[in-house]
Amino acid sequence: MNPTDIDQQLTGLAGLGDPLRRALYRHVAERGDLVSRDDAALAVGISRPLAAYHLDKLVHDGLLEARYQRRGTRRGPGAGRPAKHYVRADHQIELSLPARDYAALAELLAGAVEADPSGAAQTALNRAAASLGAELGTEAAAHPGADAHPDQVLAALRQVLADRGYEPYEEADGTIRLRNCPFDRIAAHHRQLVCGANHAMLQGLTEHLDGDPPVQAALDPQPGRCCVVLTRVVDGRAAG
Repeated sequence: MNPTDIDQQLTGLAGLGDPLRRALYRHVAERGDLVSRDDAALAVGISRPLAAYHLDKLVHDGLLEARYQRRGTRRGPGAGRPAKHYVRADHQIELSLPARDYAALAELLAGAVEADPSGAAQTALNRAAASLGAELGTEAAAHPGADAHPDQVLAALRQVLADRGYEPYEEADGTIRLRNCPFDRIAAHHRQLVCGANHAMLQGLTEHLDGDPPVQAALDPQPGRCCVVLTRVVDGRAAG
């Protein structure tokens, strides 16, 4: 990482040093969609002008992106000017002093696994991923209050996933989707390999929750989301 890159990363991280700015960033990131100044101000309990100031600072620091969109569905004359909205920036911030490049090693390992014509390396990778998932399932089951009640098990599961950077959120039907892929830099060039290992890991996680697992892992690639989705299990079968 060159000095210019380090300065840019430090600027972005410094922008999150302010608690109010951090709360605004977190709100936008967790929404996973365009957020207006009004919505952001209401979410953190501040005035709209103050929210606008800090949101624009986050854009300047490269943490958010600004986009313009009209309110409502009306178009044409009289529809009003497009309002400024915010969404989390696509690029990620990683800073290590001195510099470390674990992604380069991960790329090499992924390439080596894919180059194995026997498939044994990929089988070993998925087995190791499933083993890690089993450890995470045990971790979720050990959370305080995570007894056999499905709601408590799911709450512990979401916490473990959040701790690993998946940013889980629940849809109306109980499906748990993962807003972030912690391995997206490697998945960009080795998608099938990474998604297979990720699925094996999350499947191992759900299978090692206490009692009957309330969800099961399935591959369901979506743009801007993790390739794995956790679907509710009803009467021993995945819902939907």
